[in-house]
Amino acid sequence: MSEIWRVTVRTLCNGCVIFVRFLCELCAKVDDRQSQKCPILRKVIAIMLHVPAQLETAIASEAPLDSTIDRQAGSDDQLIELWLHGRSPHTQKAYRADAQRFLRQVGKRLHDVKLADLQLFADSLSASVLRPASIHRCLSSIKSLFSFGHRLGYLSFDVARPLRLPGYRDGLADRILEEREVQRMLSLELHTRNRSLLTLLYVAGLRVSELCAMQWSHLQPRGESGQITVCGKRGKTRSILLPKSVWQKLQSLREDTSDEQPVFLSRKGGHLAPSQVWRIVRRAAKRAGITKAVSPHFLRHGHASHALDHGAPISLVQKTLGHASVATTGRYLHARPSESSSTYLCQ
Repeated sequence: MSEIWRVTVRTLCNGCVIFVRFLCELCAKVDDRQSQKCPILRKVIAIMLHVPAQLETAIASEAPLDSTIDRQAGSDDQLIELWLHGRSPHTQKAYRADAQRFLRQVGKRLHDVKLADLQLFADSLSASVLRPASIHRCLSSIKSLFSFGHRLGYLSFDVARPLRLPGYRDGLADRILEEREVQRMLSLELHTRNRSLLTLLYVAGLRVSELCAMQWSHLQPRGESGQITVCGKRGKTRSILLPKSVWQKLQSLREDTSDEQPVFLSRKGGHLAPSQVWRIVRRAAKRAGITKAVSPHFLRHGHASHALDHGAPISLVQKTLGHASVATTGRYLHARPSESSSTYLCQ
């Protein structure tokens, strides 16, 4: 049975369990603890959850039913580690901090958390100094954790599902540089390595982590030009065709080095650290007279926006940037629209 069917069946079973428990409580007028001991309810739940080896134990035992069901996680901490597994280091760091912040504030196990606890946590974030986008991300990660715990069978219910996420202003347009600003950054950079680095960030639309990890074996010639193979988020690999001028700039950096050597060497001969790339970008922006706090990701935003402005198909931009969904790429169209109904009004 596929994972989708397993999740669907389990969701239906959980709904049936709630209904049967409601009938038991309605007929017997007992509280939740007593309903846990109801042999009819316990037998129905055991059958629905497909645990025949535990069926007799579930009927006879006076322990809570949850303890008779095998679970993928034995504690909140273990569930969090399972939830974070396979994500990027940056995402793991941010999501772990969100989960720890939530658990510290509510002071409860995830099993005991109610919707009211989540709403109080959301209210406390709104009253904090966090930016609206950070609050949205924090609550989204908490909702993801509860959803994951429910799908895994660790949590009986996904109590975070009804939690409403606050809206926030999308500041993407503020992080898109004009083409002339980018060109000024590139032309005023006199250091050969740094100019090639800035050019590749922009032309290939790379993330800073992807650029820092590049080595010569990731470059493949294609006639007079060439392409680079990039390992992006979630281990997804994509190939990006480079213009002839950019390819030649990269090749001019190569000396008598092996294929396993980094393309952009640090002073110690290893890979550049992301913080070093940040400093290179910041200095180039300041040199070009840009007052914004420019990060390497600004050049990636610029790539997407400028390519779409010049008529590149949105699906091609999506593949080049490695977006999982075309909706993500579509944000750049909304951030910098080419037309508006306001232009049809009388001035």
